[in-house]
Amino acid sequence: MAQDLRIITTGGTFDKQYDAISGELTFRESQLPRLLQQSRCTLTVHLEGPLAVDSLYMTEEQRLEVAHACMHSSEEKIVIVHGTDTMCNTAKVVAEALGKGNSHTVVFTGAMIPFSLESSDAVFNLGCAITAVQLLPPGVYITMSGKIFTWDNCKKNKEKGIFETV
Repeated sequence: MAQDLRIITTGGTFDKQYDAISGELTFRESQLPRLLQQSRCTLTVHLEGPLAVDSLYMTEEQRLEVAHACMHSSEEKIVIVHGTDTMCNTAKVVAEALGKGNSHTVVFTGAMIPFSLESSDAVFNLGCAITAVQLLPPGVYITMSGKIFTWDNCKKNKEKGIFETV
């Protein structure tokens, strides 16, 4: 039986696109609708995009906005597409806001290379997150590069460009 799934996008590298005029990676519209269609995802997915921000510039108020969206989601399975630099920080805020005994399963993911560019890890990471959110018990997790971490036992190794346990 298929479950409803909420995907909250906050921006991050995952959704950036190359702007030929400025020569920069910028935010336009989310890549998620096209990616889900291309992936032939058959789940009922509710997309929510309260933010389009590089996670390095995300404020605590914006992190609380993400937590609020999770707490008030009617779907218990939630994937959050987030910038990788501060993903662990937002996962902590969400976990603390949801508290113990919550019924939501929240899985954070992102990309080191934007979906719009060749050799992106976005499709793989999103697929892993969608699978993980359906199988994991309630709680807050991070999945990157095929690995699943609990929110409180994960860090980004910026030198290697990977996530690893603490």
